Amino acid sequence: MSTITWQIEQMSCIPQEEGQTDVVISVAWRVNGVDDTSGTPLYATVYGSQTLNPYTPKSPFTPYADLTQAQVVGWVQDMMGTEQVAAINANIEQQIENQVNPPVVTPPLPWSN
Repeated sequence: MSTITWQIEQMSCIPQEEGQTDVVISVAWRVNGVDDTSGTPLYATVYGSQTLNPYTPKSPFTPYADLTQAQVVGWVQDMMGTEQVAAINANIEQQIENQVNPPVVTPPLPWSN
């Protein structure tokens, strides 16, 4: 089983919006996976961006300086939905599995020495 980590790479903001400053509207994210159970670490990554709705009824505004990576990852995953988050995590697992058991190989030509 791989260790999968979601991280935030960058956040884009509107400088002033509805009386608030630095309102996050878009997040660039990266998901990294590592499996070191075989002795040699295997790595995988998926990256992308997610547009946010900065004003959701279930959460009050958090000033930019007070944001945590865990909070923003939660926003990104909430906007994506559980199926898309699961698909990204499965993609990481599949990338690592493909390194262990490549789905396509290139053997030497049978007439070559």
